[in-house]
Amino acid sequence: MAASTSGDKAADDSLYPIAVLIDELKNEDIQLRLNSIKKLSTIALALGEERTRTELIPFLTETIYDEDEVLLALAEQLGNFTALVGGPDFAMYLIPPLESLATVEETVVRDKAVESLRIVAAHHSAQDLEVHVVPTLQRLVSGDWFTSRTSACGLFSVCYPRVSAALKAELHNNFRQLCQHKTPMNVMPTLRQCVNDSSWRVRYMVAEKFTDLQKAVGPEITKTDLVPAFQYLLKDTEAEVRASAATKVTDFCSNLDKGSQEQIIMTSILPYVKELVADPNQHVKSALASVIMGLSPILGRNNTIEHLLQLFLLQLKDEWPEVRLNIISTLDCINDVIGIQQLSQSLLPAIVELAEDSKWRVRLAIIEYMPLLAGQLGQEYFNQKLRDLCFNWLNDHVYAIREAATLNMKKIVQTFGTQWAETNIINQILVMYKNSNYLHRMTCLFCINALADVVGADIIKRLFLPTIKVLSTDPVANVRFNVAKTLQKLSPFLDQAAIDEHVKPILEKLNTDTDVDVKYFASEAMVGIAGEFVKL
Repeated sequence: MAASTSGDKAADDSLYPIAVLIDELKNEDIQLRLNSIKKLSTIALALGEERTRTELIPFLTETIYDEDEVLLALAEQLGNFTALVGGPDFAMYLIPPLESLATVEETVVRDKAVESLRIVAAHHSAQDLEVHVVPTLQRLVSGDWFTSRTSACGLFSVCYPRVSAALKAELHNNFRQLCQHKTPMNVMPTLRQCVNDSSWRVRYMVAEKFTDLQKAVGPEITKTDLVPAFQYLLKDTEAEVRASAATKVTDFCSNLDKGSQEQIIMTSILPYVKELVADPNQHVKSALASVIMGLSPILGRNNTIEHLLQLFLLQLKDEWPEVRLNIISTLDCINDVIGIQQLSQSLLPAIVELAEDSKWRVRLAIIEYMPLLAGQLGQEYFNQKLRDLCFNWLNDHVYAIREAATLNMKKIVQTFGTQWAETNIINQILVMYKNSNYLHRMTCLFCINALADVVGADIIKRLFLPTIKVLSTDPVANVRFNVAKTLQKLSPFLDQAAIDEHVKPILEKLNTDTDVDVKYFASEAMVGIAGEFVKL
């Protein structure tokens, strides 16, 4: 009797973990159920490998219908269960519960189940893979719902390399079947609802992802569904939505089917773009200005001249500096399409006006575009219309403009040549050394530094060095130590005789200057200059 009682007690003890698991999984508190799932490995260890295979896994397979959070935890746990069921020889026992989880509606659960299936499949021998995993893949492929077919896609790569040639042929057919399947999905009705959603944030996110949607659905659905949806977004009541849609205008038009691209843009998109150019919100206009030039290469020369130039001109003259800056920054898009002559006739007056814009960033954008204009308009046009602007920039009150203007001069000299430079700009630059404002005298030195790379030794000796000598006695220390730095920059272009005659005396004098910084830079220049002068 005692022996019988002892045996019953042992049996009860062995059933206890399963009983506790069952109780916890039936508890109304989701946190208790979740904690129970997370302790599955402990329960499996208590049960042992055989009972885990024969009792725990079947129980999980047949009875788990729970919240997504619990199912997600279960899918993750089972991926690490191979050792707990007895190792790779018994890994097939994990396939049924994971297959079931791979068909649920919640995407994150399915994805985690597929991830665990891939881990478990990798533990199978090639033979077991063919016997247990491939049939699972094929059942998922032929499932009634898209959920199972979606999950099947994640298993091909782990199965295909390890199966026989015959099974590879079958998997080819299965894969082709999925590629050709026309899954009835209700994407477009949902998208239409989102475009008209009462929350502007929803509409904003649709606008943000619109070109991604366009690439996904293809040209036909784009034409029938997305073009009208895009029109809604471009005229949305919220400025944030219109601005987001405006930034997508060029990309959306670029991705349209080439056969109907021009017709769709001209009839269905451009009218809305014209309204945005005059939008009451500056951010919408600014967003459009950053991309609108990109329509020019898409629509070609004639359409650009007839329909787009007027829009560009309006934005160049917009009251908001950010709009003007954005349109200027993309001028290169139009130049190759309509040619510089047409550009100069249509837009150059506005561009020249912006060269003196009150916002320095706008002026900076014009400066950066100037070398291209100069090169294509030619010397005569530049001398008549643009040269004075370049000199004005050298005297600008903003340092960034003066700095950009010196580099601009260098690029223009590279374009027009040294002879043109000596005749047209160098004397006007050098006369700045007489300016009462020391910043302008500094700009003179900066121009000499920049132009030294392109004008040659003759101009440096004849024109630059005499000016530098005068500035070496400037009353402002900043000017004097920049003289030292400039001489070091010029020395590689001079022969030893010029260094001895012109450079050395100036630096020696600066090296005895009362200002510490001047002495320092003079000394640095002396050490840096090559030849016998290094010994000083």
